[in-house]
Amino acid sequence: MDFLKRLGYFLVGMSIGIVFLTFFLKKKSEETGVYFCYLPNCRTLKDIRSKSMYYSDEAQQKLQELQLDSTAVTYILTEGDVDFGNSDTKSVPCKTYIIESDYKEQDYVFTVKNCRKKATIEKVDIQQ
Repeated sequence: MDFLKRLGYFLVGMSIGIVFLTFFLKKKSEETGVYFCYLPNCRTLKDIRSKSMYYSDEAQQKLQELQLDSTAVTYILTEGDVDFGNSDTKSVPCKTYIIESDYKEQDYVFTVKNCRKKATIEKVDIQQ
């Protein structure tokens, strides 16, 4: 059996395995509500969402002004993009992250202070 035939069998078997694994893991994650976060953006947002959420007075006022409720905040903290270039990721004990997201055709920028046991939304802005 030459090399190309063996390579073909290998690739066909690997493709079937990947398809099976994808369907199996997707079904399992939908049933349990678990999903996998490997990239820094996803891990940071998941860490922020896992803590008690607090709002500064300025952020509360701006959220009321913009008519953003907790559903919108949750969406932004789930689907947003962390701007690591402008974030302060080295400060101790709390790191400050800039999170950008679009929600209902409007771009929002959240400044979130992520401490060990709590996360505080310090500032909410609209991106121009």
